[in-house]
Amino acid sequence: MWLTILPSQDPVMQAMLESLASQLQIGFHQEGAPLTVFDADGVLAVQRAGSTEKPVVVDFVGGKVGHRRKFGGGKGQDIAKAVGLNKGVTPSVLDATGGMGRDAFVLATLGCQVTMIERSPVVAALLMDGLRRASEVPDVATIVGHMSLIQGNAVEWMRAHSQQSSPEPFDVVYLDPMFPHREKSALVKKEMRLFQDLLGDDPDADLLLTPALDTARYRVVVKRPRLAPDLDGREPTYRLSGKSCRYDIYALRAFIG
Repeated sequence: MWLTILPSQDPVMQAMLESLASQLQIGFHQEGAPLTVFDADGVLAVQRAGSTEKPVVVDFVGGKVGHRRKFGGGKGQDIAKAVGLNKGVTPSVLDATGGMGRDAFVLATLGCQVTMIERSPVVAALLMDGLRRASEVPDVATIVGHMSLIQGNAVEWMRAHSQQSSPEPFDVVYLDPMFPHREKSALVKKEMRLFQDLLGDDPDADLLLTPALDTARYRVVVKRPRLAPDLDGREPTYRLSGKSCRYDIYALRAFIG
């Protein structure tokens, strides 16, 4: 078994852990598992068994996310320009690769309504816990009020969504598929190793682009390492490039201000 879930004395945390165990169809205290999910003093956490590193948690209040919320550069950030916030509009965004939710939180901080999709039940549970705790903090509650989460396969979800007779409109679809990012921080390296343990490789990343283009009203934005190949081998309309990553913009039509 690949995952151990440890019980909690806290009723709220225990309910979350029981829900996760039910989704994964596993019991508590699985022996010999490489990963452990547990209650870290009221915070849902995951850690590699035997590791001395800090566990991975979703934190929308403190740390780098909190610093970026206060000093991140507002609509001058590349991600803000990529989704069209410099066009005088505040688009609704479907973040089809939710991950740890940091980019979704940045966009929500800038006023976007953001719907995240995350396929890993473990990562989705971390996200839900992060949203829960942030909703209890006055300075952040309004921001996470603009965020929602769907746990599921983004390719399948977008295909089904685009086939509906009157689908909920999303102005922008945002994609950040797993790729060996060249960022050197210990945090990024730790999280990337954990994601690889949870999700394995991401061989279906190229499959995201077509349903994303069918779902977005105005544009699809793909975040890529600066030197990575184009998603699905399809050249974007234009790019915004930074030091370690770039944003590939697939423009469908101009924003209406």
